[in-house]
Amino acid sequence: MRIGQTLLAFALLLVFTIISSCTTAKAPSLTQGQATVDYDLILDPAATPLSWDQHVKPVIEGRCVVCHACYDASCQLKLSSYEGLSRGANPDKVYDGTRIRAAEPTRLFIDGRTTADWRAKGFHPVIAEATGNSTSRLEDSVLYRMLRLKQLNPQPRTGMLPEEVTVELDRKQVCTTEENFDRFAEENPLWGMPYGMPNLSDQEYGTLVRWLAQGAPPPAAQQPSAAAATQIAQWEQFLNGPSLREKLMSRYLYEHLFIGHLHLAHTPDREFYRLVRSWTPPGEPIDEIATVMPFGDPGTRPFWYRLWLDHQSIVAKDHVVYEWSDQRMQRYRELFLAPDYAVTALPSYDPAIASNPLRTFIDLPVDSRYRFLLDDARFFIEGFIKGPVCRGQVALNVIDDRYWVFFFSPDHPAMANRDEFLASMADYLKLPAERGANTLNVLSLWTEYWKGQKAYMTARQAWFENIHAVGLDDALDHVWDGGGSNPNAALTIMRHTDSAFVMNGLHGDFPETAWIIDYPLFERIHYLLVAGFDVYGTAGHQLNTRIVMDFLRMEGENSFLAFLPASQRKTIRDSWYQGIRKKREKQFEQPMDWLSVESVIGYQTDDPQRELYGHLQRHLGALAGEDHINRCATGGCAEAADPVQASVEQALRRIAKARGSHLQILPDATFLRVRRGVGGQDDLAYTLVLNKDYSNLTSMLESEDARNPDNDTLTVLPGFAASYPNFFLVVDAADINKFADRFLAVHSRDDYERFVARYGLRRTNTAFWEQADWFQAEYRRQQPVEAGIFDLNRYRNR
Repeated sequence: MRIGQTLLAFALLLVFTIISSCTTAKAPSLTQGQATVDYDLILDPAATPLSWDQHVKPVIEGRCVVCHACYDASCQLKLSSYEGLSRGANPDKVYDGTRIRAAEPTRLFIDGRTTADWRAKGFHPVIAEATGNSTSRLEDSVLYRMLRLKQLNPQPRTGMLPEEVTVELDRKQVCTTEENFDRFAEENPLWGMPYGMPNLSDQEYGTLVRWLAQGAPPPAAQQPSAAAATQIAQWEQFLNGPSLREKLMSRYLYEHLFIGHLHLAHTPDREFYRLVRSWTPPGEPIDEIATVMPFGDPGTRPFWYRLWLDHQSIVAKDHVVYEWSDQRMQRYRELFLAPDYAVTALPSYDPAIASNPLRTFIDLPVDSRYRFLLDDARFFIEGFIKGPVCRGQVALNVIDDRYWVFFFSPDHPAMANRDEFLASMADYLKLPAERGANTLNVLSLWTEYWKGQKAYMTARQAWFENIHAVGLDDALDHVWDGGGSNPNAALTIMRHTDSAFVMNGLHGDFPETAWIIDYPLFERIHYLLVAGFDVYGTAGHQLNTRIVMDFLRMEGENSFLAFLPASQRKTIRDSWYQGIRKKREKQFEQPMDWLSVESVIGYQTDDPQRELYGHLQRHLGALAGEDHINRCATGGCAEAADPVQASVEQALRRIAKARGSHLQILPDATFLRVRRGVGGQDDLAYTLVLNKDYSNLTSMLESEDARNPDNDTLTVLPGFAASYPNFFLVVDAADINKFADRFLAVHSRDDYERFVARYGLRRTNTAFWEQADWFQAEYRRQQPVEAGIFDLNRYRNR
């Protein structure tokens, strides 16, 4: 009896199990190592064909481009265009400060035009290239298998990332291929995509999987808008004029604007062009000349300047906007074609000539060149701050975390801005690019570049020793005031370790240092760090560039010091030059007699540097801007008309006053969202910028250990002041005072954990993408032309 009951129970259990498995089973799946083909997605009879532009690109931009754009994308997998996805991945790193031979450049759209070109350069596919059915397309797709790996092994939803998921910028990269994917997945199960970020939503994941299964169909080729077509024809005619003066002007414009995203008047906000040299004339498809540097020799064949429609996703870290219009063309005519000067022969493309703009363009009036640069000074400074190099450690390890930039007035030309003086000095002011990107010769720093720089400084000093001291107000006439309307007259540069951000106006409290830039300094910065810098170059090329940038930084700072009383210049300068700066000064001893030459008189206080900042603010007027958060005298701040915003900024003033090691709870740049209600349309955005103090500024070959955290400060800015946010904070406006209280009360790890639990968004937070999307959308709402996609590569795990 018991045996019969047992057999009956077993039979019923077996039937129940079979029925359960039949009613709960999904469509069959094929497993290959760690990757699973999602039959329930690709066999959906209701699935419709998906397009790149309408369906796929929004997902790619929001979840993939945020880490895979520009040269610092892992494995060179650049996903900001379909062509980048089709090109695939390459294990060679672009950024390498130890190279002894220059690497072969791999610039998308320039150094390769077809998939075959890229395979020959060592790129392997990440999407299926062979024809087949939907299953095989997924099985052969590294991108799909990386996405599926994340689905199978989701990361934690609270706390910090596991130790095996490292997010350091220089972390080891593993660029797996389809053939090696099983081993990769077994060894790194938590390395699926999006790497170190929350999973895609089901809808996002389904969109990408279906599109890949459909063969990843490419988008149709984009065409210029109707508003752009006529302007393109006009500009290409203008830039390809037949006279020698027109040819020299066009070369000058190209070598300064090649880096820019050109925006034509009355065209859509997100339509941008690149100025290129092409073997083909206007009216024919562009065939870009692929020289590494813009002054590279194109040879003897005829070429034309053309406008290439840049259809890539726009990312903030390399988005440098330059506006073209009828007014701009007229301005070029006024600067370069109307003046009376002669051009009897075009300059050579020999590197010894072409790398030195003071020799190449000696026929163009200095006044015209300088006014051209001043018109859009922020654009040209941004060139070395956030251009396509993307990671500016060569230049940015030289500069302070925050400083102000001013310019000498073209209406009161100093000696260095005069044609005859610069013509006599041009041969002394050579730049490292003349030796190319393959150089390993660092002795030339002493034998050529410093020797020439020292001769130039000696000549300037001789002139300076013969000037007469003038009153402070008269001295400020030599500082450009933007004509009362150009916001480029004053800039603030904020360094975030190896990236930076440039803003019009004077932001933050008075900085430790400032620069005043004249024409030869401005021009050499551009040709050193933009036109003449090759990110694929050797360690020698990079080191030479970095040290020469030291020279140029000192030149700009010395010009600022010259406006201060002679009796205090050395004391102030010595406070700037510590650690590696002091060591560098001993290595490159410069003429210093000018420090004791009185040039400006009339100071009234014992803090002349602060007094000078105040005078410069008044000299610039509205162009200096008003900083109601960081430079708020007691009871003297104008409040925002909006009472909620006024209340928020009162609380943020308390945070901005924080000083010292307490601020180490913050990374370089933190985005703050202040919520005002449902929907988010009226929410407020701010950037908290940590200004780190150093006892030295580092070089590529020295560590960044010499920090002085007790002297750190904080700058709180409305809007967005970083391309690489390091952390997000979110607070309700009604809670802003408690937010400030809790921020100022963080003194331990436990305090920090409580603060982050209440306001922070770690990489594991399930609301991370929602908040990231808001910051991206708000940036574009505030600046529809200048906004780009923020990069999340440097988002901290803290």
